[in-house]
Amino acid sequence: MSVHIDITGLRRERIIAVTSPLAELGMALHTLSEPGHHPGLQAWATGVTAGLDLHLADRMCEADFLWRTTFSDLFLPYAGIPGRSTLPGATLAEDLDLLDKLSDEQFVDAALEFTCVPSYGAPGPAALTDADTGRRALELAAARGPRQLLFSERLLADPPSTRAWLRQFLEDCDEAFFADTWSRLSHQLAADVRHKTDLLRHKGLAEAMASVSSSVRLDETAGRIVVDKLGEGRTATVDGGLLLVPTSLGRPHLMVLHRYGWQPTLHYPVSSPELVPPPSVEQLTLRMAALSHPVRMRMCRSLARSAFTTGELARTHGMSAPEVSRHLSALKKAGLLLTRRRGRYVLHQLDVAAVARLGSDFLEGILR
Repeated sequence: MSVHIDITGLRRERIIAVTSPLAELGMALHTLSEPGHHPGLQAWATGVTAGLDLHLADRMCEADFLWRTTFSDLFLPYAGIPGRSTLPGATLAEDLDLLDKLSDEQFVDAALEFTCVPSYGAPGPAALTDADTGRRALELAAARGPRQLLFSERLLADPPSTRAWLRQFLEDCDEAFFADTWSRLSHQLAADVRHKTDLLRHKGLAEAMASVSSSVRLDETAGRIVVDKLGEGRTATVDGGLLLVPTSLGRPHLMVLHRYGWQPTLHYPVSSPELVPPPSVEQLTLRMAALSHPVRMRMCRSLARSAFTTGELARTHGMSAPEVSRHLSALKKAGLLLTRRRGRYVLHQLDVAAVARLGSDFLEGILR
């Protein structure tokens, strides 16, 4: 499973790395709503939450599905402006001005993404103009709770006032906590943008994509970028470009905007050299499948304590050497086994560090 971005005919100058204050504010709101997704940011989230005005905190719950249940494309509005060539603003105010340029239909469909009703990867009826689609959106919003339903009803009935409410809310968040956060993070993001730009200019797209994430690769033969995610999607740059938007608050989320008619955008967490690259979805699946077998689980109990030869494991577990070899092969293919040679003997041992990371790797894989 993965998201594919067709880049056939894409010119290098149309691939642009750029910062976005609004995208980072959206990720800040997500982190405050779901601090468990971001264990490294819990101190920041706790500090911000403790200092929030109660009225602002209450308003934050009114439309939290925009940044909690989904990461709404409303935080990347420049991608939806006709022409597919608009860049983010240098300031939050400029980004919000771009948000104002989206049509009411675009705004409503992007806001109601959490209901899974409006078409995303293909053209379809708009919730604002198609009665059946709007009614279905309200039914799904009701299942999420009374506040989500109330906001969705107001959104469909009066888009202009709802848009004004959202802009005022985001401006209030900026005044309350985000302006200070952005002043600290923007330098790191700008440095990452310069690095990606240099890679694009001097090393090429493949190197730049590898620098974005180990989960992103360029398939030059097929003319596409492949993003390893636990989900599927397709988009194409066509006559537009590709935006690379970094986030300091986003890990482990790697977002791919692939909404139909919008400019493809990679919203990626800035890399940190001390972090171990996450396994691919395929590798994660292999690891969990390898450990789920009851015989291999018993073998892992031995392999976690010491290194064993195939013959020793066969005697210990009452199995034939070929049977043991098949189980060891499954563990090795999954990247969970360490092997070394001592004279004429081959010793096998469980990679305890890899197993210990499996929980966090699983969480990162499903949240990516």
